Amino acid sequence: MKNKLILLFLFVIQISFAQEKLIHVRISAGGNSVEGINVVNLVNEKSAVSDYNGEFYIFAKAEDLLVFSAINFEYKRKIIDESDLNLKIIEIEMVPKTNQIDEVVIEKYNMNAVELGILSKPAKVYTPAERKVRAATTGLLDPLLNLISGRTKDLKSNVEVERKIFNLEKLEDLYEDEYFVKTLKIPAENVSGFKYFAVENNELAQAIKAKNKTLTDFLLVQISEKYKAQQLEEKQ
Repeated sequence: MKNKLILLFLFVIQISFAQEKLIHVRISAGGNSVEGINVVNLVNEKSAVSDYNGEFYIFAKAEDLLVFSAINFEYKRKIIDESDLNLKIIEIEMVPKTNQIDEVVIEKYNMNAVELGILSKPAKVYTPAERKVRAATTGLLDPLLNLISGRTKDLKSNVEVERKIFNLEKLEDLYEDEYFVKTLKIPAENVSGFKYFAVENNELAQAIKAKNKTLTDFLLVQISEKYKAQQLEEKQ
């Protein structure tokens, strides 16, 4: 019986690996430079960086989630489907971030819902993923069907992924790669991996959300020591 379970386990692993395929992806951004964009497959944790032409190769299978991030671009998500696996090259369009203006003075003319007495406090602003969760868990029939199908659990996972991506973007806005290399002594080739490691820390996420730069600096030093110790253990 034990041998049968081992064989079944190995068979399942073989099938899961067989489903993965090395895909070829090309990023475009309306003529903007697309070199050095970080790409992570959040399912198998594989990563890649785009070349001068915006191209890269990465292992993926259907339903895998690819996340594209760079300082000068809005973050991008791409769920791989079966049809993508049959393409010779997958085309991805990214949107450059708009330049921020130092100071803008706006005269207030429009009244909001609180001032008009419609709401007692400002309405909560939901992210796209949070709106999907709210839609899947409110109402009468949909929540039950979504709970049975497991869709609600998947959507909540997407909310968590989206929050981590937002934190990653804020981290990249606050610090240049030079800070991680020279101040935190993270090897240049490991900077991207360290960033993903860091945003898993809940205290850091709260500090970033609160825009507490001093606390963020302090926590990054602590997290970098843990990361370097972990890397050292893995090499031994």
